[in-house]
Amino acid sequence: MSAKKMLVTALIAAIDAGQAILDVYRTDFDVIKKEDKSPLTLADQCSHKIIFNSLSPFNIPILSEEGKAIAYEKRKKWKRLWIIDPLDGTKEFVKRNDEFTVNIALVEDQRPKIGIIYLPVKDALYFAEKQLGAFRIDNAKIIINRLKLKLEKENSVFHSTLISKAQLLPIKNLSRPIFTIVGSRSHGTPELEDFVNKKQKTLGKVQFISAGSSLKICLVAEGRADIYPRLGPTMEWDTAAGQAIAEFAGARMAEYKTRKPLIYNKEDLLNPWFVVEWKQNS
Repeated sequence: MSAKKMLVTALIAAIDAGQAILDVYRTDFDVIKKEDKSPLTLADQCSHKIIFNSLSPFNIPILSEEGKAIAYEKRKKWKRLWIIDPLDGTKEFVKRNDEFTVNIALVEDQRPKIGIIYLPVKDALYFAEKQLGAFRIDNAKIIINRLKLKLEKENSVFHSTLISKAQLLPIKNLSRPIFTIVGSRSHGTPELEDFVNKKQKTLGKVQFISAGSSLKICLVAEGRADIYPRLGPTMEWDTAAGQAIAEFAGARMAEYKTRKPLIYNKEDLLNPWFVVEWKQNS
């Protein structure tokens, strides 16, 4: 199956899932607490169903936050898999601060090859593929829905038209007057505070931006931030799509201590601490 077809299908799935999320977001939705005390809403479940049904015809295994109870003895045989987070930033969703995303990644040999992050409220779509690079599209829902008509011709028409309407990352001519750090809005840690303080002592002055979900990775990929240190727990579905976008934009996403790239479909799906940065910062 071609990378083009998989990318196109996943892009459409992300837009459709985002619309389903917004349909719930505009209501007085209920919040359920999962076993790990994290929140779950109808939006998570609807998004998961749309993405799962869209990607299933490829016959590639799917690892999702809402379907994670798959034994490693089975998973370790997967050379290629989709890793998805149907609603990344459920805490942001519940707080109604608009900073939540849909994350879809295709992983081969434990490394992301395709990454898609969609912000439904802002209608901003980030996508990346190893041979293409990384891109951002604004007004994504209108553009993608119009391009669906071109699928009646062939995927390559959709694909080429999409690229022509997208902005290549990093965004050119973005200026950062001072060193800019992006960090979690809802998951700050003492280690992150210490990291920022050390940078201030070294550089004299830094800017700190708070953001939710995988938007933080996208801000580095765009060039709006120099570094995103994640000094706290995350799971593979939180980062796989973002890693593709960061790396194919030219940034680095790696373990905090070793600077080795993150890998996926591990026995333990918990990520180590990591950093997303432009390589000249190391």
